[in-house]
Amino acid sequence: MTKRTDFVYSQESEPHRIRTKKILKQFPQLRELIGKNPLTIFAIIGLVAFQVVLAWLVRDQSWWIIFGAAYLLGAFADHALFVMIHECTHKLLFKNANANRWASMFSNLPQILPSAISFEKYHIKHHSFQGVHELDADLPNKWEAKLISNSFVGKALWLLFFPVFQIFRLSRLREIHPIDGWIITNFVLQAAFTTAIWYFMGWPAIAFLLLSFSFSVGLHPLGARWIQEHYLTHSVEQETYSYYGSWNVLAFNVGFHNEHHDFPSIPWNKLPEIRKTAPEYYDTLYYHTSWTKLFFRFLFDREISLFNRILRKDRGRVALTDVSKPDTDLLVQKEEPLAV
Repeated sequence: MTKRTDFVYSQESEPHRIRTKKILKQFPQLRELIGKNPLTIFAIIGLVAFQVVLAWLVRDQSWWIIFGAAYLLGAFADHALFVMIHECTHKLLFKNANANRWASMFSNLPQILPSAISFEKYHIKHHSFQGVHELDADLPNKWEAKLISNSFVGKALWLLFFPVFQIFRLSRLREIHPIDGWIITNFVLQAAFTTAIWYFMGWPAIAFLLLSFSFSVGLHPLGARWIQEHYLTHSVEQETYSYYGSWNVLAFNVGFHNEHHDFPSIPWNKLPEIRKTAPEYYDTLYYHTSWTKLFFRFLFDREISLFNRILRKDRGRVALTDVSKPDTDLLVQKEEPLAV
């Protein structure tokens, strides 16, 4: 076994814009899938209500019931709410950008930690500059990868404290203003919601919501999603992987990650249509079929570490001079100012 001590560096542009151009040339009908899905707001309302009702039901229960409810139920609801925040970030619910931000902050409420607007700031950069260490928050810090190494204990602790490690990445990122009116609004709404939950339901309800959030992004089979998306688990040439397992039903098709990166303007309910229309572009790529299997593989396989990521020095752009404007909108989602 060769232990990695550094990331994998690439001189190539990120693959998605190039593949999108090829797919659209062969299957121009995929443009018809671009649009909004305002019905997603009802999924958001249902998921938020589900978490609040669960918090109410476990408020007087023993700690093992609170823990079990968070692991077996709350984690899946919070993970789905994270996908809803992701949809809002790409403005896939409403035409009005601010309406999407309000929906995103509403989705964020049961997760306790205010992260909806911050996620928007950093996630669009991830799409525009995939693999550029100074701009892509999805990439771990080098000290982070060295600290975790390839041991079971290190990787388990990394998943357990995943949100904490993400916070430490923010200082290296350029061109991002961390505080603005929307960020403050997000904090105020979260503070008001959390205070209301504490006042009417008590600390056990808060603990349930915090545990649900922690499991939804961390030491849980759902946490394998962060490994699935961009960690080099099969080939050092393929930097994005999709997941085609049954949990996509509960996760609003978030596993269709190559499809999403290729067509970020297509909403969650239509992502499977991309693969169905152009299978020769996706079935020929490596993909995952089980988050649970990947979760345990990541923990026990010493060949996999946080260094299993592709980095590039340039800003990840490719020439778009031969691309029409509608296609350009597909390839690069423009960032909008976050002014209230």
